[in-house]
This record gives sequence, C-alpha cells and structure tokens, in this order.
Amino acid sequence: MGSGIKQRDKIKMSPEEIDAFLQGWHTMSCATMNHDGSIHLVAMWYGFLEGAPALETKAKSQKVLNLRRNPQITCMVEEGDSYDQLVGVEMVGTAEIVEDPDRIFEMGISIVERTSGQQYTEEMRPAVEMMINKRVAIKINVDKYVSWDHRKLG
Repeated sequence: MGSGIKQRDKIKMSPEEIDAFLQGWHTMSCATMNHDGSIHLVAMWYGFLEGAPALETKAKSQKVLNLRRNPQITCMVEEGDSYDQLVGVEMVGTAEIVEDPDRIFEMGISIVERTSGQQYTEEMRPAVEMMINKRVAIKINVDKYVSWDHRKLG
C-alpha cells in the first residue's frame, strides 16, 4: 500500500477557488427530476442572487414544473478540452423558485453584467426587463460542492 496523497485530494478546489471559477463566464448544466423519475438536463446561462448561483427561466418550463414537485437540483459548471485541463464544480442542493419581481430583476442584472462584461446602468433596464418577462428565478441553495482541477496534477 502506498502512502502517497490520493489523486482526488490533489485536484480538489478550495472554497476560494470554487468561488473564483463560478464567477467566470461559463454555461451551467442543471438536472431536475421528471415526474417519471427520468432526469431533465439543460444547459443554462447563470448569474447570482443573494450570493447564490441562480438562473432565469420561463415560469411554465419543464424544470420549474419538476422543481415545484421536487426541489432537488444538481448543477455542473465545467471546462477543458483535454484530461489535464479539466476543471469543474458540481453543486448539489435545493432550488428556490423566486417569483418576487425585485429579486428576479436583481438576478437579471447579474446575468446581463456577466454576459456584457459591463457594470449595470439604467440604459440596460429594457434588456433586463425583456429577459425576465414572464420568467422566474431559480436560486440554487447548495448543500454540497464537488470540484476538480486537473491542472493541479501537472
């Protein structure tokens, strides 16, 4: 038996590294449970609401129907084109469906800032309002993070 460090421990990211990675511009894959037990998996742009990862979606979307029935959600953000460059974070938790217009607008600002690379100004209000029309926010209350950064192996 070897006394070396497990590879899993080498590639695990610190809470600060996880936060920095999630703040970067990525697409998030989100999984919810369908009524028949199958998994509904979609790729979404995301922002933050009250410090937690969040997304906006149509109020009548399949993921919202699933989350009203069962709030469990698992999301993953990842990047890398080769094994030695794989970096990712899995988030397991519960979803809060947000219907309050002010909180949805707050989350919308986060997404617009992230997609535009600019600080929000009132000139952006029409774009945010159009994006969140007839939509809800889904705030992800993360219970567990699983992370990997294969660049640490080199």
